Amino acid sequence: MEALGIGNFYMFVTACLMLNLYPGPDTMYIIGRSVSQGRLAGVAAVLGITSGGMVHGVLGCFGLSAILAVSSKAFLALKLLGCCYLLYQAVQMFRTASQLADTEIRIQDHNSFFRIYRQGAVTNILNPKVALFFLAFIPQFISPAAANKPLAFLVLTVTFMTTGTLWCLVVALAASKVSSRMRSSKRCSQWLLRINGTLFAFLGLKLAMTDIQ
Repeated sequence: MEALGIGNFYMFVTACLMLNLYPGPDTMYIIGRSVSQGRLAGVAAVLGITSGGMVHGVLGCFGLSAILAVSSKAFLALKLLGCCYLLYQAVQMFRTASQLADTEIRIQDHNSFFRIYRQGAVTNILNPKVALFFLAFIPQFISPAAANKPLAFLVLTVTFMTTGTLWCLVVALAASKVSSRMRSSKRCSQWLLRINGTLFAFLGLKLAMTDIQ
């Protein structure tokens, strides 16, 4: 890794593991999907979150994410889009819970899987805090003398997202397993969806109150 201008790589991996263990909004979203809709929904959420994170990582490689750090208007625009999207999804979950007719909610086709994947990706892409995190965290492990800083940034981004994805898959599978009996009850399924909708609303409002600092 030193050839790429990456310093303290093992320290970086350790930091990644510690950060991933801390339950943030992504983890709560994945748990919510896994608990309310099962294993495949959790996996779809994980892959979506990972894809959204990689978009920010690639943009960070070329310095495009830095626009959010210096432009309050760009930060505000993306933040409001993310807030509106999360609140919209919260409303949809409450509607689904009220219209629930089946005895169990689960992923039954590829369209459902892709819809949750897309939701996770868009949720992460529209969160400017993710871009600012990459800009603040990853450059600390890149030498100022690195010959190819974008490549070093990309390698560290992939490393961070890989460790995060593996951990989130464990969380998704565990949450789905624990809640499997709850989903067999229509009433429990409805309440799980309502709780998930409440979580989305909370994340949307929390994002709305985020400032550029």
